[in-house]
Amino acid sequence: MTVISQSASGSEALIHLRGLTREYASRAGAVRALDNISLTIERGEWVAVMGPSGSGKSTLVNILGCLDQPTSGSVRIAGTDVHQLSRQELDRFRAETIGFIFQQFHLIPYLTALENILLAQYFHSMTDEDEAQRALASVGLADRASHLPSQLSGGEQQRVCIARALINQPPILLADEPTGNLDAANQEIVQQHLRTLHRAGHTIVMVTHDPEMAALADRTVELHHGRIAAERRVLVQR
Repeated sequence: MTVISQSASGSEALIHLRGLTREYASRAGAVRALDNISLTIERGEWVAVMGPSGSGKSTLVNILGCLDQPTSGSVRIAGTDVHQLSRQELDRFRAETIGFIFQQFHLIPYLTALENILLAQYFHSMTDEDEAQRALASVGLADRASHLPSQLSGGEQQRVCIARALINQPPILLADEPTGNLDAANQEIVQQHLRTLHRAGHTIVMVTHDPEMAALADRTVELHHGRIAAERRVLVQR
């Protein structure tokens, strides 16, 4: 029998992990990156994932983003058991459901800001240049559409990443150290964009080492040695 997490309102949680374990082979034997994790994330919630290097944060985000599969346990997102999907179904599910914001940006260097956004849209459906232009405008970069990544500051590149993550209107945003490569001024700009997206109803799962960033979330989950060591809920949302 499948057990489905229910929210207080009685509806299914947006993200539900049950008994999640991920092992990797090594010369010394199996390395367990995640160890029997169970976690529920509600629709519209902002969760910060913290922990030392090697604690399993990136593995968790990769599994939530359907980029990796657990060794055992279940992953249910938006009512779908994602690891029951075919490769083609999984690719479409990822494009429709999840947006990614990376620390390293991962913009295609020979494509303009606009083209980088159109590329993300292409993998989802038909491209719409007007829609991509509006996405750039929403992050304050309407005048940078024809610029290559090398012609943009780090903060501008990260804002292109946010626009790219949003172009397909996914309900879930996965952010891996979204301000890790930015100076203080650009950190504040990106923080404000994330606050706005949260208020608009997006569910955000954010990996961060920064306590100031984590304080913006509704809840903080700390990982140690592949296990959840602590959870804290923010009492006052900033």
